[in-house]
Amino acid sequence: MLTSHLTALEASAAHSPLSPVFRLPCLDPATNQVKEWQVITYQQFLHDVETSAKYWSSLFASRRIPQRSVIGLWIGGFTYSDILHIYGVSRAGYVPQMFSLRLPNPVIIYSLMQKANAKALIYEPCYATSVVNAPVPTFLAIDKHSMGVPSVPLPVLPCVSDDDFAFIFHTSGSTSGSPKLVPCSYKWLGSAIHKSNIISKPRNLHRRDVTVWMGSLCHIAQSFMFLGTLQHGSCVIQPTKINFSSEELVDMIERCGLNRLNQFATFLSNHLRNSRNDRKLLSKLQGLEEVVFTGLPLPRDDEEWAMKNGVQLRNLFGSTECGATLLAVGGKSRSAPFLRPIDGMSYSFVPIEPSQPERHQTTAMLLELVILAESPDCPHKSLRSDDGHFHTGDLFIQTAPGLYVFRGRNDDWIKTENSLRCDTKAIEDNVKATCGQFVKDCVVVGTGRPSPSIFIEAVDNDTDTNFIKQEIMRKTRRFNSTRYLHEQIASPHFIIVLHQGTLPRTVTKGNIRRKEVETQYKGLLDQLYGQTF
Repeated sequence: MLTSHLTALEASAAHSPLSPVFRLPCLDPATNQVKEWQVITYQQFLHDVETSAKYWSSLFASRRIPQRSVIGLWIGGFTYSDILHIYGVSRAGYVPQMFSLRLPNPVIIYSLMQKANAKALIYEPCYATSVVNAPVPTFLAIDKHSMGVPSVPLPVLPCVSDDDFAFIFHTSGSTSGSPKLVPCSYKWLGSAIHKSNIISKPRNLHRRDVTVWMGSLCHIAQSFMFLGTLQHGSCVIQPTKINFSSEELVDMIERCGLNRLNQFATFLSNHLRNSRNDRKLLSKLQGLEEVVFTGLPLPRDDEEWAMKNGVQLRNLFGSTECGATLLAVGGKSRSAPFLRPIDGMSYSFVPIEPSQPERHQTTAMLLELVILAESPDCPHKSLRSDDGHFHTGDLFIQTAPGLYVFRGRNDDWIKTENSLRCDTKAIEDNVKATCGQFVKDCVVVGTGRPSPSIFIEAVDNDTDTNFIKQEIMRKTRRFNSTRYLHEQIASPHFIIVLHQGTLPRTVTKGNIRRKEVETQYKGLLDQLYGQTF
């Protein structure tokens, strides 16, 4: 059998059956605060996965759905039950195709399932009315206590090869109105296990690490990090919500023994800012063996504050298609924040423009990270360029041999609060196409925010602002309905109407400078999102 998430679980359950793999929050109904953190051992987790496998195997067999079929899972990905469904379907010999609740349109779900030739759909109860006319058999994602134990043996896993799919994920942003399929082969999964093993290796071999759930298991980030948890017999805490409070962080450290914090940069920033005025919180952060952030760069002032005050920061860089690719040096030296490729992979950093020695270079050369075809983590062929390699679009400068600093992307994407991507150009193009009679130009911003905002330069400065906002919402409603929640202009509050020529532009081409808009209107955006969310 190939190395996989399932073999990693079985190995840890055999080696450390009574060690905790999960700590789950049990809330006090009166206060809605965490009363206790329930322990799930490796032995219990393996038993529950096998029970789930028997349950799903029995149901699929009753509908004559053969093993190795793709099964869609339209679930949140944040709870213990969710991982039992994902791992249970996999252990039953099927291929999970994950959809998070952030993709609420069933038409898009069915379209993606059709592209993957999925044979069934497991859905969250909140989508019961959306699956009434589904084109495939549908099954409710019930709680493990409602499953029972079918009187069937544990399924025998079918033989698979390196090129067979283990999972199917999707890009976190939409292209042409729909996410792209990201098929993950067993070869790719093996590379993810190798990399997560390196990243999650305990600093202290005499203790078991305790980390925290950082996102939905329907996306690569948490799925990738959990592979590291499984390999080292570590424990992961399920917080009450992904953007958990600093008070809950302290509680997890004190009562659960959290010693390594993994978080998206936007959420980590909240703790770092709170720690400036909370000595206990700062002390707890200083006591962590490692604080890994990912998804977005930390704001410079937060990063400088953390490093100056002894917080062991480490940046982990990656993408949906590849998983983690670069890891910061870490520690306290001057090179601590610089990124370097993870061992065992084959990458290239290619200049985005040909070298021109005769021209005076005022800035360091920008290099694009390219995942070479021979690299075990190179994504599926459907995602590669014509040269056979995967061009990430992520740009870097080299600070020393083998060390790099991220310098943004060469396309029109931004990353929102939870590090999911948003295609700004698609939104801008739709607004211009549908609302051109009163929109002269526009730009979408929202890096690190829950959802995007759009700045509009009006054709006629005398047109009523509220009218423009309502017309944009009305005319783009159909387009919005096909997007992820984090890609939608959620309400008229996120439309800012300005006079022509107000927005900052480049000198040569006159293009609106997206990052400069974010900076110039930061105060307005802070106020807007603070009032709305």
